[in-house]
Amino acid sequence: MMTELVARTGRHQQRYGHGYRLIAGCVPFRYKEDDCGDSCSEKIVEVLMINSTSGPGLLFPKGGWENDETVEEAAVREAIEEAGVRGDLMDFLGYYEFRSKTLQDECSPEGLCKAAMFALFVKEELESWPEQSTRKRSWLVVSEALGNCRHAWMRDALQCFCKWHEECKGGSRLN
Repeated sequence: MMTELVARTGRHQQRYGHGYRLIAGCVPFRYKEDDCGDSCSEKIVEVLMINSTSGPGLLFPKGGWENDETVEEAAVREAIEEAGVRGDLMDFLGYYEFRSKTLQDECSPEGLCKAAMFALFVKEELESWPEQSTRKRSWLVVSEALGNCRHAWMRDALQCFCKWHEECKGGSRLN
């Protein structure tokens, strides 16, 4: 029997720190074999992005970090809710500050957000997930993803992912 996944809603559990709404997210990635002929087989890194529900461009899954979870648990939850993927959370990529017009509230009237971003190695794509009616998944090579990021801070996170990947996983092609 399969349990139906449901997205969390509302902000009653939302974490805040020093006027910032705290966010958790990830750069989901996988390896795709590139058969370049002869006996050469090289792995290409692809990252998963989702459409924005509020305008053009693509995003990485991210959302509010809530009081009853660790930041890592929040990042994994957002990947499931928004992108319908599960996998292994690898490493912390950094904190990214941004201003959101849609996330202004009494605890952060200026819409200030601070996102903790992680690398997530995708092992499973779910057939159904909480936000599938409003989200479309797109697997892109890094060069395509850089050109399609809706926000500059997400491009920065992707560049940090590239640096991390080259240092930790050498031998795979990023684009």
